[in-house]
Amino acid sequence: HFHSDTQRFCFHTQMIIHNYCGVAKHFKNPNGVNCQQKSLGTSAVMWAVSRDILQQGGSAVDGAIAALLCTSLVNPQSMGLGGGSIFTVRDKTGKVKTFSSRETVPQSFKADLLKGCPTFVTFITGSQWIGVPGELRGYEVVHRMYGKLPWARLFEPTIRLAREGFPMPPFLGSLLNITIIGNLVKATSLCEVFCHKNKTVLGIGDMLKFPKLAETMETIAEQGVDAFYTGQIGLDLIQDVKAAGGTLTMEDLKSFRVRVEDAWTVPLGDYQMHIPPPPAGGVMLAFILNLVKGFHFTPRSMEEDQKVLTYHCYIEAAKFANGQRKSVHDPVFNTKKDASYMVDSDFADRIRVLISKNFTYNDSYYNITPSPDPSTLTEIRTGIILNNELADFCFRAERLSAGEQPPSSMAPAILSSSSGKNTLVIGGSGGSMITTAMALSIMNHLWLGMSLKDAIAAPIVFVDGNNNVKFENGFDKSVIEALKIIGHRVTDYKYFFNVVNAVAKEDGCITAVSDARKQGKSAGY
Repeated sequence: HFHSDTQRFCFHTQMIIHNYCGVAKHFKNPNGVNCQQKSLGTSAVMWAVSRDILQQGGSAVDGAIAALLCTSLVNPQSMGLGGGSIFTVRDKTGKVKTFSSRETVPQSFKADLLKGCPTFVTFITGSQWIGVPGELRGYEVVHRMYGKLPWARLFEPTIRLAREGFPMPPFLGSLLNITIIGNLVKATSLCEVFCHKNKTVLGIGDMLKFPKLAETMETIAEQGVDAFYTGQIGLDLIQDVKAAGGTLTMEDLKSFRVRVEDAWTVPLGDYQMHIPPPPAGGVMLAFILNLVKGFHFTPRSMEEDQKVLTYHCYIEAAKFANGQRKSVHDPVFNTKKDASYMVDSDFADRIRVLISKNFTYNDSYYNITPSPDPSTLTEIRTGIILNNELADFCFRAERLSAGEQPPSSMAPAILSSSSGKNTLVIGGSGGSMITTAMALSIMNHLWLGMSLKDAIAAPIVFVDGNNNVKFENGFDKSVIEALKIIGHRVTDYKYFFNVVNAVAKEDGCITAVSDARKQGKSAGY
């Protein structure tokens, strides 16, 4: 069992058995049950990064960190050293803790920053949106607690890939060639990495290299993360940020601390779900699943005469979740706003009776404030791609405080059955689509009877911040038309970035699934 953290369970939102970097373990159990083997993909070196770390005697934390470092090359639009992370870890004793190195508000920031939030869906760029990066501090803390291999060993394969280059991953190549994204890349220093010498954007079939990042990683591998937070790398980064008009300082880097907390535990039928506390997205995930749990879905719920009602009820649950989004704040800075009611089964029971099986309602019924779901685009400085996470405060906060973590959709979760025999470790990426993708995957697998692979692969329905309902390509068209008749406001949308990865232990067998949406595969031994 593993994922993004330790060989006693964990998961990091940014995927773990992902693309060329991840790992899954399959074996014949002591009772003689043959667990299905997964074949290693054709991109031999990159597929095997995390697997090889485990085979060298590393812990799941070691394998997770190695995979995440690799993923920062393969999916740099989603994560990297300039961002932040959340780990959920269950240790040998069964204790579940969370490690949040989510970005924070710097000591100095624009007083009217939130007035710059867009009123329509767009990519938010600019140095004023950069939060204090915590990713590396997070890796350092979990490695110190659970790692087995030397710190530098975890960096070696990714440094080699960054320096020597590798074929452009298909998903990243197609993303860069979306006109709006390509134009933004060409207009920024991102073009140093993602463009040809003639300033045209790289595409599928091209080689991708990160030479500056390779040097940075080599220094961090040798000197530790203080090279970033108190050393020359940090000084260079801060200098570049200031030159671009940003407010980040060395004091911000030096003062960053990882938050280590007990996970919140939520009863979910036969399972207990362990989630990171606010401002992570675990409470949103729990609220949706608690609502859906009360409908008592079974595999029969996906038969033709029940399928429309099943998705209608799910969409209504997602709309009510939207109505609670403003309750999810950093509790350190918002002591009067407690989101714990969102994981209360009694609260879900009161909300569930408000859901009609025959029609939907106006937005005000769900107590929501309409808002866009801003997409993000990062900026690169001295080889490190920086975040724009302060944009996550948009339409969810009225003011900011230095050191505050923005609300997040990240919700790395561990679900354990009451018997202790079955476990599901699951997480995802995709911004505001994380909650929907995870909730549907869990619902599909635990209650609708789908295999883990099919549960994750099933097309999703996404309810945006304005309660518009959007369907991923491949969704059942007859169901969409029926939901329109009920009254759901269906809108077209092309950009579905949802990815879910999971490891399940059921009946003595471990199964790992990496979302095929980004050509992910699990690598076993």
